[in-house]
Amino acid sequence: MRFGNGVALVRQTSEKAQTYGSSVIVPVHNSECWLDECLKSVWEQDFKETMELSVFNDASKVSEIIEKWKIKLEDAGVPVIIGSNDSSQPRGVGFAKNQAVIQSSGTYLCFLDSDDVMMPQRVRLQHEAAIQHPNSIIGCQVKREPPESTERYTRWINNLTEEQLLTQVFTSHGPTVIMPTWFCSRKWFFHVGKFDEGGKGVPEDLLFFYKHIQKGGEVFRVNHCLLLYRYHPQAATHSVLEGTIWNHRVRFLEERVLSSWTSFTIWNAGKQGKKLYRSLSPANRKKVTAFCDVDEKKITKGFYTYEESEERPKPKIPICHFRDATPPFIICVKLDLTGGAFETNLNMLNLREGRDYYHFN
Repeated sequence: MRFGNGVALVRQTSEKAQTYGSSVIVPVHNSECWLDECLKSVWEQDFKETMELSVFNDASKVSEIIEKWKIKLEDAGVPVIIGSNDSSQPRGVGFAKNQAVIQSSGTYLCFLDSDDVMMPQRVRLQHEAAIQHPNSIIGCQVKREPPESTERYTRWINNLTEEQLLTQVFTSHGPTVIMPTWFCSRKWFFHVGKFDEGGKGVPEDLLFFYKHIQKGGEVFRVNHCLLLYRYHPQAATHSVLEGTIWNHRVRFLEERVLSSWTSFTIWNAGKQGKKLYRSLSPANRKKVTAFCDVDEKKITKGFYTYEESEERPKPKIPICHFRDATPPFIICVKLDLTGGAFETNLNMLNLREGRDYYHFN
């Protein structure tokens, strides 16, 4: 079978087409130095039900590695489907993931990036969780490689509570269960509507995650370390501009939270808090009753003045101490950066996350 724009699909198995319990979905682009370990981890899975591997090679020279592991996997009873974009230009991560899903047939989808490594029990444990939590994206805890990279991010990934998997979806960290750990049903994936195929610079995982939540999807994490998650400069995530992520986050916050609030306080009268205020729609800026902070200089100043345009009067937003502020709050203070001081201040107010405040940091 051949698609347009140089995209080819070869079903690399002699068996009759059938539905498998799980399909491991691996998009590949320029990951020669990691692909061996990645595909070996598929071969080492202890999943006892039927499983297949679906690889989509997006314009990179890794065919020999894939063919080698095709033989080993099929000898072990795991059929392999290989699709490819044979043109010289890659079509992007979203496109490659979608093609790998389309050519597969598993009832459940286990997403795996070609630079990461699964622990042997991953498919089995996430498959069990997916049965218990339909219409969910299932994640897991991870081990970062190298170990000292992104330490705050890794702690955040691994230690969110079950409730925070939904309440902390607006933070700069991105999806509360990271894309290389996703496991979900095929039916739910197509209900959400596939990944954005805009190519380089598009946060396809974040956009899918937001659509998933908008459609009533839930988020669950298996509390076992089931993935070695690599950090390196070539990772596709580095191609997405910070401003692009920021704009998507603001719009999602406005839709999911601020649309139902009549007023709120921004916790942080500094750079991040003011940036959020300026990024809001005019209607939501009017709902901001105050900024709050612990910085006496900012509090003494008394007001933040925002010049929207020369024709309109400048709104003057009061700045107060956090103890004197009125919830609900949108908190623009980064977690895990103040030696516990911020967390202590927040805890003393006895507020409930998801009702009295959300993090936007």
